[in-house]
Amino acid sequence: MKKFISLLLVITTISLFTGCASKEKDKTVDNTPAQEDNVDLDNEEQETEKDNEEQQADADNEVVHIKFFTGKVETVDLMNEIIDGFNKEHPGIVVEQEFQKDASNVIKVKFASNDIPDITTVVAQEYIDQGKYLDVSNEAWWDRIQPAIKDMCTDVKSGKQYRVASNMTMAGLFYNKAIFDELGIDEAKTWKEFEEDLAKIKESKPDVVPLFMAGKDSWTLGHLIEFMAHGVIKQTYGVTDSKKAFLANDDSKLKLGAESGPMDSFASVIISGRDNKLFNNDFLTATYDNQVEMFANGEAAVISQGMWALSGILEKNPDMAKNIGFMPYPAITDSTEPVILSAEDSAYAITSASKHPEEAKEFLNYLFKAENLKKYSESIKSPCAFKDVDADWGPIKEQVKNALSNGVNIGFTNECPSGFSGDDAGRMVQELYAGQYATSIDFAKAYKKVWDKAWNASN
Repeated sequence: MKKFISLLLVITTISLFTGCASKEKDKTVDNTPAQEDNVDLDNEEQETEKDNEEQQADADNEVVHIKFFTGKVETVDLMNEIIDGFNKEHPGIVVEQEFQKDASNVIKVKFASNDIPDITTVVAQEYIDQGKYLDVSNEAWWDRIQPAIKDMCTDVKSGKQYRVASNMTMAGLFYNKAIFDELGIDEAKTWKEFEEDLAKIKESKPDVVPLFMAGKDSWTLGHLIEFMAHGVIKQTYGVTDSKKAFLANDDSKLKLGAESGPMDSFASVIISGRDNKLFNNDFLTATYDNQVEMFANGEAAVISQGMWALSGILEKNPDMAKNIGFMPYPAITDSTEPVILSAEDSAYAITSASKHPEEAKEFLNYLFKAENLKKYSESIKSPCAFKDVDADWGPIKEQVKNALSNGVNIGFTNECPSGFSGDDAGRMVQELYAGQYATSIDFAKAYKKVWDKAWNASN
């Protein structure tokens, strides 16, 4: 009996122990499914979040991004305002502006690297020939644009339009009327007369720079070549024939490296102005902003600029409005007349590589609304090219009118080979001023060599 009772106690103890062990085991097993449920929940949340991100990315892909590339420093802030207005009214399109000071060279890199903008203000003949711009000849804009501006926007080779200009501009010499009147100076017809006037200013007003140049910004010096040196060719052969001569590199007409030719004559006046100290001492380091400020403050008697500079001058000194004179560039050769730029301004082209040409046109349609063009024209102080826009663009309308009647009207040199931009030409003028070329004819020959090399590379 005792043995039986002892055996029963052992069995009972084992059973109790086994039961407890089983319960502990069950607890462990029971916890496992709960952990797996949490993991599954976390995975589901992650998948949902991933799906949301993908949906957002898909939504973002539906927004069309238009790249607008420009080299017009005067219009950057205004264009951002117009772009903001467009983007708010067109939620499916986002226009983004990129400004580069050396835009004519930067565009080369963009075309070469396939970082191509949708819209650009930089247009070169070589790129037109290569089909890099969209033909916009049939757009409705042209019915509203002055016929003369349409002609300027027309490609000589194809007869088509690959760019559209919103404004007209003039460039010449701004001068301080008070200083001219005080010293009895009239608008000069020849460069020799003009140098005599500058010398009189230098002698009578030693604190005033006779002719202030913004030499650090090479485009301002490139303009001098376009207006003064190329101006000899443009007025000699007229608009169409001079364009054809530039495009064909017809040396019988261009005479870029010839003695007493346009480049030799141009270099002579730069060297003479430098040697007679008629320019600012900081010719090579002064910026466009310095130039505008010096003229606005009455510290420079004359500057070479276009209507695009007028807003900056008046912003710095509104009282200067009544004191601004405007005249053509005096003739640099005995056989020519004074010249003044009268050309298209603020021109836009859509690249043929754009993946969104219709959206690009939509932005230009917005930009060309009468109210936007009026704001643009009055901001940059430049007359509008659109016939249905009445803008009070500036206080020197009569000055400009007189200048246009007193000088041969010429346009920009849009026919330069793309490998030799206005900035490149301006850098050669910097070298000329710095004394890198011993004589004016040395400069002319060097200019022709660079021009020919660029022309041969693009043909």
